[in-house]
Amino acid sequence: MKFTEDDPARKNVLPYPMEIGGQKFELVEVTKQKDIMLNVARMYAQQEYDRIMEMVSVLQRQAADLKRRLEITDLVHAAEYKFQVYHGQTYWLARDRGREVTVLCHLGPRDWTTAPPDNYEYIAQVRWLGDHTWVEVPAEA
Repeated sequence: MKFTEDDPARKNVLPYPMEIGGQKFELVEVTKQKDIMLNVARMYAQQEYDRIMEMVSVLQRQAADLKRRLEITDLVHAAEYKFQVYHGQTYWLARDRGREVTVLCHLGPRDWTTAPPDNYEYIAQVRWLGDHTWVEVPAEA
């Protein structure tokens, strides 16, 4: 539907006043309005970007932890041991330099009543998890 110049309903659809007693309006500086919109858009986009990068950082840490867990699991499965292992128990991975093998043992470097064997180089303290993977645990002080 088109309005003609003399149509009285025309003043109801125009975005500016058509009469002397009409509502006052100011011209909008388009450049200023665009700057404000751009700054607001950048602020919200930066917030979203920062939130996503924080999630990426968390995922990267989780991936690195999982990769280390798989490396430890591979080391344990390649190690020699002659005892029954139990879920949740802590053991030690050591490199036996005399025989050139990796061994899984109950005793850590501080658990021996005498000095630990000279040919043992301790790699990590590990725990067997319920999902059959092994995780490195901090050495007890």
